[in-house]
Amino acid sequence: MFQSPGEIAFTIFNIPFYFYRLILAGAIFVGVYSAYLLFQKFYDKSQAAYIIDFSPFVIILGILGARLYYCLVNFSYYSAHPLEILNIRQGGLSIHGMIIIGIISLYLFAKKYGISFLKLVDAFLCATPLAQSIGRWGNFFNSEAFGMPTNLPWKLYIPLSHRPLEYINFEYFHPTFLYESVLDILIFFVLLLMFKKLAKKPGTIACLYLIMYSVIRILVEGCRVDSVLNVGGFPIAQIVSFVIILLASVSIIFLYNRKVS
Repeated sequence: MFQSPGEIAFTIFNIPFYFYRLILAGAIFVGVYSAYLLFQKFYDKSQAAYIIDFSPFVIILGILGARLYYCLVNFSYYSAHPLEILNIRQGGLSIHGMIIIGIISLYLFAKKYGISFLKLVDAFLCATPLAQSIGRWGNFFNSEAFGMPTNLPWKLYIPLSHRPLEYINFEYFHPTFLYESVLDILIFFVLLLMFKKLAKKPGTIACLYLIMYSVIRILVEGCRVDSVLNVGGFPIAQIVSFVIILLASVSIIFLYNRKVS
């Protein structure tokens, strides 16, 4: 059994520093620097420096996309509390929003800097599960993204104030944030091992990440009790993940039939 020590890591001059923000910052740094190293090693050393130049903009756009997506799927709440849209210290970022806006921004910057979009998205999406595996621990400190009640040895204690009303009398839950964190790091190592071979078909690594992560998200989401929106009885995260699997699978077929000059 384990539990969060709280949301605040430390305080300096009465200013609280939250675990969520610190972990998110660390995850972003690791993800971007890993993407830079991957692009440099497997694709083009001469263009790798551009990644450092435009990454701050990709990060900002990605976070905005993650927040916007989260607020849209929680529209009933945020339409009634619009000022809360600006409050992300306690979470409220969606990886699907970050991925969608992140890919769009990478396409735009690839065009601007004359970089291969497929190579760029390969490097970033290979690094993404590594960043996700770190970032998921922000959910731990916020006592969020947990699963169904359980009494397994690795059960997670959730404070009364963070429990859904229907589970108010339960104390211990599946640590689904941990399941996803472990699976994310496995995705990263699988993609890393495959990168050299699949680099001959740019874009394939990115598609494989989208497929593997989406499968994991469908499985993990089925165990969670805090899905923000259900459509036809299914969590929106599962529906979006299924669509991503279809699109990425079609893209892989296209990429393997595409002649690389």
